[in-house]
Amino acid sequence: MAPAPHEHAPDKPRGGDVFASQRAFLQGKTWWDASARGIVTVAGPDRLTWLHSLTSQDLLGLRPGITTESLILSPQGKIEHSFLVTDDGTVSWLLTEPGHRDAAAAWLQSMKFRMDVVIDTPEDFVIAGLWGTQTVASEAHFPITFRDPWPQVGVGSVGYHQGDHPGSGWDMTYVLWGSDSSGLLENQAPISDQAWEGLSIAAARPSATEVDEKSLPHELDWLRTAVHLNKGCYRGQESVAKVHNLGHPPRRLTLLHLDGSPSLLPDSGDAVESEGVNVGHITRAAWHYELGPIALALLKRKASAADVSVVTKEGTIAAAQEVLVPEDAGRAMPRQRLG
Repeated sequence: MAPAPHEHAPDKPRGGDVFASQRAFLQGKTWWDASARGIVTVAGPDRLTWLHSLTSQDLLGLRPGITTESLILSPQGKIEHSFLVTDDGTVSWLLTEPGHRDAAAAWLQSMKFRMDVVIDTPEDFVIAGLWGTQTVASEAHFPITFRDPWPQVGVGSVGYHQGDHPGSGWDMTYVLWGSDSSGLLENQAPISDQAWEGLSIAAARPSATEVDEKSLPHELDWLRTAVHLNKGCYRGQESVAKVHNLGHPPRRLTLLHLDGSPSLLPDSGDAVESEGVNVGHITRAAWHYELGPIALALLKRKASAADVSVVTKEGTIAAAQEVLVPEDAGRAMPRQRLG
């Protein structure tokens, strides 16, 4: 098994370790142990047609070796599961969020009916996250790879963020490291979860941590990589189309640049206030080697884009917003594509 991630004391001096670790990761000198995530495999001749009919992405033409992203939604269009998906020509491989593998597999199993598919949850490997050109030399040794498409706007999708996306340099690939894999990673200490979170937050990369029982993909700008707006019917499709066509999703994700002078990081769930009024909550916070302390927050749609305050158990932190999802997000707003 992979070595356990390094732990850091919850005070400002840990930033030096985090920053050095992040730089090493971005230089391709280390890796991230993503084994808290899970794998679901779907084999059988009906696999892509069946997954296409159930999830938010167009999977009918998914070519072997290509990665895309998809969501399982409730009938009301709320996010239940998210995953990256690639196909090797025989089996579709789904990379799920931490804690979601078994529930996603169980739901898929319940939807088999007469379809010729076989669902499994293999776990005899480590899931490793790699950055950039490090993956080029590794692909021959790790034949199952997931190249994260974030934040590129896919065919049939839209992106709500306007201007240069903070995640435009995001270059993550996940590989499955089994007992027969090469020793490319075995002698490298992995980056800590805390250090990886800082990179993910800076890229405004949504995750299950941003999701609660009310979350719509529009609120997180998740249409761009995980939803095809022109495909046929699937569970939640009507609600997705309605919110996009009418615009104005109830909430919006924002990137917060925190005042670093108190040397505090908020916890998930800490309140975000604007002029003394609660307008939302923190979903994740971490240190970043260039940006310092940063966080993602889910705010009310009409919350002002001006500076806000984050209320923690140890004090209040001032924060500036970098808007990710505009108040007028929807079909009527101007569109921008990346790439």
